[in-house]
Amino acid sequence: MNMGSIINWWPGMIGGMVERIIAACDGASKGNPGPAAWGWVIGDADGNVDRWESGPLGTATNNVAELTALERLLAATDPAVPMQVRMDSQYAMKAVTTWLPGWKKKGWKTAAGKPVANKDLVVSIEALLSGRTVDFLYVPAHQVDGDPLNAFADRAASHAAVTQQAAGTALGSGEPPLQAAAAPSRGGGGARRTGAAKAAGGVPKQGGTKRAAGTIAAKFPGRCRCGKPYASGEQIAKNPQGWGHPACRAESTTAG
Repeated sequence: MNMGSIINWWPGMIGGMVERIIAACDGASKGNPGPAAWGWVIGDADGNVDRWESGPLGTATNNVAELTALERLLAATDPAVPMQVRMDSQYAMKAVTTWLPGWKKKGWKTAAGKPVANKDLVVSIEALLSGRTVDFLYVPAHQVDGDPLNAFADRAASHAAVTQQAAGTALGSGEPPLQAAAAPSRGGGGARRTGAAKAAGGVPKQGGTKRAAGTIAAKFPGRCRCGKPYASGEQIAKNPQGWGHPACRAESTTAG
């Protein structure tokens, strides 16, 4: 086996040392904000899973879930070993790479002079990234031939979001289901929802949840600036990059 193949092999071993960790992480919020969770997975270049973990966050936004997933992954891995992290969240990746230096220079203010959203998570991730080699790889979400590790992390986070239960190999859990069960209503009971509302992650199209100002029901499915899709019938709002989740519209004013 030549050096090039060792570099891309998990677990690649040279004298008992792992050469590179291949991982993916993802967050989920059923409502955005709504029942949320994080998930990460470590495997190999072919998508074979070695170990994984997921955990609940209560009620949170998708961006909080995405950042938490990255934070938990970094905390669970050896900082001495180079790592590739595959993510489908443009927001989380840019927050800790592209935007972070500018935010610090401005005293944790955005270009518009507003406080940086999710600062505590960004600061924690910055500390976990210090002194280690981490390469971020953006992978589109929910693709037929998409990245298998990212798809696994997405399933793990989605299942934990609706169950609000921790899972993973350390807990003896089997693989997360291909499709998570319906998310519980915020009142704790079983709310009746339309098919469109189910596709939108548990937010009723009519009744139950009041439509936020400046939002409309999507006529067609699409993809938000955060990298996550939205379903036909889901409430969306205009942001500088187009249409997407209302929470991402609010957080877009604090980025950059």
